[in-house]
Amino acid sequence: MNFKNPIYDDITYLKGVGPKRAEELKKYGINFIVDVLHHLPRKYLDRRNIKKINQCKIGEETVIIGKIISKNIKVIGKRRLFQLTIGDATGELQCVWFNALSWIIDKFNINEQLAVYGKIEFFNGLKITHPDFDILDDNEDNFNTGQIISLYASTSDLKSKGLDSKGFRKIIKNILFNEKYIIEDFLSNEMISEENLCSLKEALTKIHFPNDNDEIKKALYRLKYNEHFFIQLLMALKKHHIKKDDGIAFPKRGDYLKQIYESLNFTLTDAQIRVLREIRSDLKSKSPMNRLVQGDVGSGKTIVAILTASIIIAEEYQVALMAPTEILAEQHFDSFKEYCEAANITCAVLTSNKPQKEKNIILNQLKSGEIQFIVGTHALIQGKVAFNNLGLIIIDEQHRFGVEHRKLLVDKGLNPEVLAMTATPIPRTLSITLHGDMDISIIDELPKNRIPIKTEVITPSKIKSAYQKIKNEIKAGGQCFIVYPLIEESEKLDLEAAESGYKKLQKVFNEFQLGYINGKMKKKEIDKQMQLMVDGKIDCLITTTVIEVGINISNATIMLIENAERFGMTQLHQLRGRIGRGTKQSTCIMVQHKKTENSNKRLKIMESTLDGFIISDEDLKMRGPGDFFGTKQHGFIKSKVVDFNADGPIIRRARYQAFKMIDDDSLLKNIKNQKIKKLFKMNYKHMLEFVKIG
Repeated sequence: MNFKNPIYDDITYLKGVGPKRAEELKKYGINFIVDVLHHLPRKYLDRRNIKKINQCKIGEETVIIGKIISKNIKVIGKRRLFQLTIGDATGELQCVWFNALSWIIDKFNINEQLAVYGKIEFFNGLKITHPDFDILDDNEDNFNTGQIISLYASTSDLKSKGLDSKGFRKIIKNILFNEKYIIEDFLSNEMISEENLCSLKEALTKIHFPNDNDEIKKALYRLKYNEHFFIQLLMALKKHHIKKDDGIAFPKRGDYLKQIYESLNFTLTDAQIRVLREIRSDLKSKSPMNRLVQGDVGSGKTIVAILTASIIIAEEYQVALMAPTEILAEQHFDSFKEYCEAANITCAVLTSNKPQKEKNIILNQLKSGEIQFIVGTHALIQGKVAFNNLGLIIIDEQHRFGVEHRKLLVDKGLNPEVLAMTATPIPRTLSITLHGDMDISIIDELPKNRIPIKTEVITPSKIKSAYQKIKNEIKAGGQCFIVYPLIEESEKLDLEAAESGYKKLQKVFNEFQLGYINGKMKKKEIDKQMQLMVDGKIDCLITTTVIEVGINISNATIMLIENAERFGMTQLHQLRGRIGRGTKQSTCIMVQHKKTENSNKRLKIMESTLDGFIISDEDLKMRGPGDFFGTKQHGFIKSKVVDFNADGPIIRRARYQAFKMIDDDSLLKNIKNQKIKKLFKMNYKHMLEFVKIG
C-alpha cells in the first residue's frame, strides 16, 4: 500500500472535519481518512418507495417526506413527550419521541424538509413513534430522484462536533469523488476475476451510494469477503507455522494402546474409531498434529484422548492434559488413572491447591520423566514446570484458554503434538473461523447404552409439581442441580437471584442436604461444595452457571433451570449435559418465566433435540459469534458486516484463496502480495508473535 496516498492521512485533514470533529470521530475508531469509508451504513432509506400521507396504511412501514409544520414538548408525569408534525400536499403526520433528550428536540427547524421512516399508527391522526429520520437539504440529491439513501450511526449530540447521516454522506462523497484520494485494491486482478468480485472502489462507492438493492448485495459480498479473507489468512499462516515445524513421527501403535483397548468393558462407536484413525494419520507424519475433537457430553472423547496418549507414551514421551478447572482436572485424573493402571503408566495430577511438598515431588518426577502422564490446570504452564520429554499436549475445552496459555504449554516441549477437545458443539462456519488453523474431527455418535435425557419446559405455575419430581428422584437415590441465571438480586431483570432462591429451597427441601455455589464465592468454597456433591454428601446443589463445565456426577439424574429463557441454547445444552452421565433415566426441567416469540422458539428446540450441533447452529443464528463463547480469546473477530451463519459459501471461498496464497508464498514475499502483507500487519499486530511473515 502507498501510505503517502492522502487517503491514509489523519482524519483531521479531511475537508469538513477539522480538529474538534476529528476528536469525536476518533472515539468511534475513525482515525484516518480511509476509515470513514469503512463506517458503513446501518440501514437505508429507500426514497424510491415514497408515499404521500393520504396513501399511508396502518401497520405498514413507510417513507414519508414533508415539511416540518410544528414541534412541541409535553410533560406527562415524569416523562417528556416530543411531538413533531410534518405535512405534504395531501395531509399531516405526527412523529413522537418519548423521554426525548434535548439534542433531538433542537435538531429540527420549522419548514425544514424531513424524510421519516417507520410503522404507521393511528391515534388522533396518523403517527409514527420513534421514526428514523433524515433532514434533507433542498440542494442535496433531490429527494424526488428516487434514490436509496444511506443512514449512519450518528456520532453527534447537542454538545459534540460529531456527524449525523447527512454529515457522513457529505464527507464520504468528498473522498469517493475526489481524484487525489486513491482507493487501492489489495486483491490481485486475477483473484478478483476468479472470485467474481467487484473492485474495492466500486464496493465502497455502492455500499454508500447504491442505485438499487443488487448493488448493495454485490458491494456487501465484497466487503464480507475482505474480512473473511484476512481471518482465513491468519488461520492459514498459523497452520503453516505449525505444520512446517519438525515434529516427531509416531508410526507404531505400541503395547500400551493394545493393553488399554483390551481392558475396555465397552465397544467403541464408529465415530470414535473414525476419529482415532484421523489422529493416527496425524501421528504418522513428522508435522506436529494440531487437531480439535468436537463431541457432545458423553460421546467418548476421554477414551480417544487416553488411547492417543498411550501411543505417545509407548515411544517414551510424556503427555500433559490441561483442564479449565481443578474439579475437572481431578475428575479427568480419576478417569485416566483406571486405564493407566491397566498398562502400568504412571499418572499424576497437578493443581494449585496441592500442598507445596507434594507439588515439589511431582515437579521432580516430571523433570526426571518418572511421571508419564500429567493432568492439571493452568498450574501446568507455570515457569517451574519442566518436562523430561513432552510429546503430546491435550487441551480440554480449548475455548476456555487463551492462545497464550496454549503457547506456554507447547513451548515446554519440542514441537509436541496438540489434541484439543471440546464438548461445546461449534457450527461449521464458526469452527473454520475460530479454529481454522486446526484439523477438526467430530464424534457425532453417542454410545448405544446411553439413555437420552428427557427435557420439559414448564411455566412457574407448575413449579410445585417439579419440586415433587425432584424429591421423588432424590428419594430414589439420585442427585439434583437447580440452576439460577443470576448471582445477586436484580430489580431491572426482575429475576429471583440464586441466593434468595437457595434460602427458599432450604424450606422446600428441608428433609435433604442442600449445597450452594455462585461465581462470586471463593474458589476453595466452590471446590469444597462440588466435592461434597461428587462424594454424594449433597442431595441437591443450588448453583449458577459455575457448573456449566467442570463437574461430572454420574448419579445426577435431575436438573431444574430457572428463567431458562435468559440462557443461550448452547449454554442450556452444556448445563443439561451435567446430568444423564450414568445408567439411569435423567430429566431436565426448564422453567420459562417470560414468554416471547424468540424464547418460545429456543426452548422448543431444546425440548425437541439433544443434538448439540443442531442446537449450536440455531444458537448462532439467534445470538451471533460475539456471544457464542463470551471469551476474550476470539477478540480478533471485530466485524461490521460478516454473518457467520449465512456466510458459509463466502467463508469457504475466502479460505480456499487464503490457504492457496500461503501454500504458494508462505512469507508473503511475492510482489503481488505486498499490499495484503501490509494490511495484515496493520490489522493483526496482536497475532504476529504466533505467526511469521516476511
